[in-house]
Amino acid sequence: MKRKPGVDIPEEWRGVLAHRDPAEAGAAAGRFVASGLTPAQVRDTLADGGDGLYAAARTEGPGWAEPFGGQLGVALLAAEVSAFAAHLSSRAARVRAVAVNQLLDDLSAVTVADRLGVSRQKVYDLARNDQAAPYIDTVPWRQP
Repeated sequence: MKRKPGVDIPEEWRGVLAHRDPAEAGAAAGRFVASGLTPAQVRDTLADGGDGLYAAARTEGPGWAEPFGGQLGVALLAAEVSAFAAHLSSRAARVRAVAVNQLLDDLSAVTVADRLGVSRQKVYDLARNDQAAPYIDTVPWRQP
């Protein structure tokens, strides 16, 4: 059976993995399901930014990984926190690019660079990052 990106994502995973490219979200959901993790576990881990995972890992006590589905579950959840952080970083870079492009409408690249504390070349690099992509509108900890 051919997979249809964005369509083959089980409904209960769509919101949890909204930060993922639809072509990857279905496979990610499949890995979570195969390891016994639920959408609620992934949602909770993303909502606390991985704090629970980190606190548990620091104890290194026997069974520390069990509440998170064992070592495999921990590895998958930690990777998802990383994917989510990368998504937020890309979203912030997009916002910065839009702002820099608008600044360049009124100011020279040298002035913008001075005000941002970066090189003139960096201003041009930032402005080139003005690519629209599907980003989440609201982070999980702000959603109802």
